[in-house]
Amino acid sequence: MNNIDHSRRKWLGIGLAAMGIGLFSHRALSSLTTPRPRSLHIDNLHTGETIKAEFFNGHHYNKSELTRLNYLFRDYRKNEIKAIDPKLFDQIYLLQMLMGINKCVQLVSGYRSLNTNEMLRHKSKGVAKHSYHTLGQAMDFYIDGVQLAHIHKAALKMSAGGVGFYPKSNFIHIDTGPVRKW
Repeated sequence: MNNIDHSRRKWLGIGLAAMGIGLFSHRALSSLTTPRPRSLHIDNLHTGETIKAEFFNGHHYNKSELTRLNYLFRDYRKNEIKAIDPKLFDQIYLLQMLMGINKCVQLVSGYRSLNTNEMLRHKSKGVAKHSYHTLGQAMDFYIDGVQLAHIHKAALKMSAGGVGFYPKSNFIHIDTGPVRKW
């Protein structure tokens, strides 16, 4: 009986993995499994800074490029820098691959200090008290020329973390926390 349970679990796991792989386009999947460089082009809307960064060289994360991205994602109000979860950069890269685009990402919000997050909470009910932004695990963004609904649909399809849809404010939220949506 124990052998059967393990065998069933194995086949169930294989089946679920195959279903998950089926959600990604061939191009997005190959970018995950093929050791190739990953790069991003991001504009910070609040500071006017732009960066093109090859954050993954095909085998390892590039520490100097991650440092540049961390600076771009900083809390510009407090000029506070936090290490951003590299999985967040992977998510935005894979999101673009899934959509078949390679355009400049418009960063609305990256890292937020606890003070900044609290200040924003008092101004808007849409800001979470325990935001993943304060952990360096979230970003709010849009991509010029791409419908927000299209980005939202692709982000949901990835099932890679939290996805928030804010059409009135013109941005999508993604994070590296548990899979959820709002």
